[in-house]
Amino acid sequence: MNCCILGAGAWGTAMALHLDRCGHSVTLVPRRMEQALEIASSRENADYLPGFELPHRIQIGYEIGPVLMEADVLFFACPSQAIRDLAQQVQPHLAAARQLKLGLVMCKGLELDSFKAPAEILEESLPGIHCGVLSGPTFAGEVAAGQPTAVVLALPAALELESAKRYQEAFSNATLRCYLSSDVRGTELGGTLKNIYAIGAGMCDGLELGDNAKAAYLTRSLNELLKLGAALGGQTETFYGLSGFGDLIATCSGAWSRNRTLGQQVAQGEKAESIMQQQKTVVEGYRATECLKHYCEREKIDAPILFKIYAVLYEGLGPDEAIQSLMTRDLKAESPASCHSPTDYV
Repeated sequence: MNCCILGAGAWGTAMALHLDRCGHSVTLVPRRMEQALEIASSRENADYLPGFELPHRIQIGYEIGPVLMEADVLFFACPSQAIRDLAQQVQPHLAAARQLKLGLVMCKGLELDSFKAPAEILEESLPGIHCGVLSGPTFAGEVAAGQPTAVVLALPAALELESAKRYQEAFSNATLRCYLSSDVRGTELGGTLKNIYAIGAGMCDGLELGDNAKAAYLTRSLNELLKLGAALGGQTETFYGLSGFGDLIATCSGAWSRNRTLGQQVAQGEKAESIMQQQKTVVEGYRATECLKHYCEREKIDAPILFKIYAVLYEGLGPDEAIQSLMTRDLKAESPASCHSPTDYV
């Protein structure tokens, strides 16, 4: 297949290396001309994924029109807040992209005002193109190095099963295994929500609360993630899989996690806004927290952990105060099945 990747951050670059190992023709398209020239010259993405040589088989493009003319699959590896703008840049070239059948989202987030996920935005902007999601616990450095990884390939139900299986086989090899799903919405939500809770996990680390506290935090975060994900339209089973539970565990524990690191830095006394201004790479959970907080308020959904993370990031609440507030909430049963009466669980 001819694969075009729009966005040359760490994840986009790692996917270019993976697809090349799968035997596909790959074009990597950075957002900036100077970055494209540097990568083409050095054969390394020194800014976002240093230490990995890009084979000359991987083409480096810049203008979207020419690279789309022969593309079979288009990967969107930009930050989630840039997805609509990028889709609009692609739109004028669709008529000439006669082979293009599939667009895959690789970012994780929601649009701030509309609460729409990236695949929804692509569907609106790219008529006639099937839009899906590639998500899961994917540390870019490990994918680039060819270490074992599993992901979810969520494709719309409108796509025939045989075609879905063909894409699944095309993107899988001995080091990266794709699992199929038709729950595009839920797969995107799992990747979005886990970034928020990873910030809280980083706060646990920064406050040095210990293993008991972090285990309890992760468990209750998963419970809240399930509730929010279902309310937002995802299938509950999806959140127990790679794009929910799997990605949550990886992002909350990995030293490489930008979201976890943000929470840790905030817990150690730095200001979230200041960190974000100095950040070279995108921390998707920061904006996702703001977006989901507003959504929960609008829909009257109780999400105590999310609300406290928002208060720390945006309202100046101390991380230690947030933890104390969560610990002293009204006592509850763990689940409806463990209640003595239905009113015990809320």
